[in-house]
Amino acid sequence: MKDFLDKASKHYYEGTPIISDAEFDSLADKFGYNSVGYTVTDGIPHLYKMYSLQKVFSRADLPSDIDDYVCTPKLDGAAVSILYVNGIFALGLTRGDGNIGRDITKKLRALVPNTIPLKEVIQITGEVVAPKSIPNSRNYASGALNLKDMEEFVERDITFVAYDINHSVQEPGRLYEQQTLSILRDFGFYEVSTFDTDNYPTDGLVYRLNNCDKFDRMGFTSHHPRGAVALKEEKDGKITTLIDVVWQVGKSGVVSPVALLEPVDIDGAIVSRATLHNIEYIRSLNLEIGCSVEVIRSGEIIPRILRRVE
Repeated sequence: MKDFLDKASKHYYEGTPIISDAEFDSLADKFGYNSVGYTVTDGIPHLYKMYSLQKVFSRADLPSDIDDYVCTPKLDGAAVSILYVNGIFALGLTRGDGNIGRDITKKLRALVPNTIPLKEVIQITGEVVAPKSIPNSRNYASGALNLKDMEEFVERDITFVAYDINHSVQEPGRLYEQQTLSILRDFGFYEVSTFDTDNYPTDGLVYRLNNCDKFDRMGFTSHHPRGAVALKEEKDGKITTLIDVVWQVGKSGVVSPVALLEPVDIDGAIVSRATLHNIEYIRSLNLEIGCSVEVIRSGEIIPRILRRVE
C-alpha cells in the first residue's frame, strides 16, 4: 500500500491525481501513511524545509486557546518556495517532498516581484492558484509548473499567493503572524489573509499561532509545525450497497474496475456507478460484493467509494 500511496502522492503534486483527497486521507489514516510530498531525484534543496500541516476535521479538535491563532483560507493550488538574495529573486522551487523541489525559477519569475526591499537571504512560501471557474483548477495550476513551453505557461491564468516568510534574521517589529502578512503585502505580494478567495478554490482553513516566538518555541515534528493546523472540510458521503464490479477499457487502453451500486441520491444526482481505480485499491478497502460502502462525489462530479461500512 505504501507504494500505491507514494504513487498517488507523486501524481497529486504533479497535478495529475489518481484518487481524490478524501480517498487519500482515508487510506493514509487507515495504513498509518505519513510521508509528505514526493521525492524529486533531480531537484534542489529548499533553504528552509516546507512542512505540511496537521489536518483536523472538527472544530472540537482546534486548540482551546483559539484566540491566539490567526485564521486564513487554505488555498487549493500548488505550493512553491521562492528565494531572494540581497533583495533579488534568485530561485523558485516546487514543493517536492518538502526538503527538495524541482527548479522552476524561470516560470515563477513571471509571477512574483523580481526584487524586494530586504537585503538578506529570505525564503517566501506560497501557493500557485487558478480560478475555480477553470475545470480541475488545482491540476491546471500544478500542471502549469511542469510545462516545458514558456509561452504556454505565461498564457495560463494563474496567480502566486504568499503565506509565510523564513529568514535567519528576525526583522525588528516582526513579532506576530499578522505582521508577517503585512510585510508580504509591502513587498508587493498577494498574501493569503487579504487575497480575494471568492473565485479561487479552497479546501479548509489554516489556524496558526499569531505569536511568532511562541510558534518557533513549539517547534516541529518531522512532518508539520506544532503551532498550526489545517481544518479540512469533510463532506459526508452516502451509504449504499456494492452490487457488482465490472471492468472497462479506457481511451488509453487501460483496463480499470467500476463499481455497480444500489442507486443513491448524492447532492441531487442519482449515482449508480463509481470508479475503483485498480485491484489494489479494491483490496485496500476490503470490498466484497454485497457489502455496504460510503460514496462521495469527488470534486462534486466524479462518484468514488470512500470506504467500506461495517
